Amino acid sequence: MVGRKIGKSDLSVAPIIFGGNVFGWTLDEKQAFDILDAFVDLGFDGIDTANQYSYWVPGNTGGESETIIGNWLSACGNRNKITVITKVGGTSSDIPEPINTREHILQQVELSLLRLKTDYIDLYQTHFDSEKTPVEETLRAYEDLIKDGKVRYIGASNVSPQRLKESLNVSEGLGIARYQSLQPLYNLFDRENYEQNYQQIAQTFELSVIPYYSLASGFLTGKYQTENDFAKSDRGEGVKQKYWNERGERIIKALTHVAEENNTNPAAVALAWLLAQPTVTAPIASATKAIHLDPFITAVDLNLSYESLTLLNEASKY
Repeated sequence: MVGRKIGKSDLSVAPIIFGGNVFGWTLDEKQAFDILDAFVDLGFDGIDTANQYSYWVPGNTGGESETIIGNWLSACGNRNKITVITKVGGTSSDIPEPINTREHILQQVELSLLRLKTDYIDLYQTHFDSEKTPVEETLRAYEDLIKDGKVRYIGASNVSPQRLKESLNVSEGLGIARYQSLQPLYNLFDRENYEQNYQQIAQTFELSVIPYYSLASGFLTGKYQTENDFAKSDRGEGVKQKYWNERGERIIKALTHVAEENNTNPAAVALAWLLAQPTVTAPIASATKAIHLDPFITAVDLNLSYESLTLLNEASKY
């Protein structure tokens, strides 16, 4: 599978990245090993996680996802073939608000490296921003980690447009580490914030966009076709409250129509739509069963027609 370049770096990743927030939550270690084995067997090589995953599960404290991934990498002996993406700055059981100080970053990277059982992180991202900390302090911490060989490249996730631009300009002005990627909330339903506030920044600064919630918490997989379908899932009620409205119904109908025309499923079409968008390098998506990986492969090979893209764009208009 042909990799896609991350920003201006020499790092590349296959067009779909596995979202590791499910590890230590809906998947235990054995199940995680099985799904990761199946994922890489299909030709994919990128795994996204964070130092906080999955602290929200009763009994967890954070770091469980990284630990599972580290154990898998160690068991497989395939570290040099995998693009490992993790993040710092998020909240957890004992961290009530985002922190991006130098001290915190240098402390947390060591914990992530231990859990991941690796000497380096391919892409280290600011998970959530804290505007209490000057961007220069954060960036200089990353610069030192890159010089030490503990991090190859850096990226940003939940950072305001203003702070993102400031960070990129400071990096350029000082000649230090710059963000190569942006990991925003972006999918066929959640379009407005990214397209209005971030897309131009990504284009101007040549950032690779690796969207999270690419399938809108499962809403865009097609398993919710009627109101009654939401009762069949543990997460259904939350998904219903967020997505099931007139616009959501329009999107599902359009997805289903395009999927039927292409003899595939809505999940593959939703991912293919993202892959067709300017600046998008590789959507992040999760799966709990090997069969759920089929749309990943289909999406990579699916070139949506102009008519299909137009239909999806019209259906998802605000």
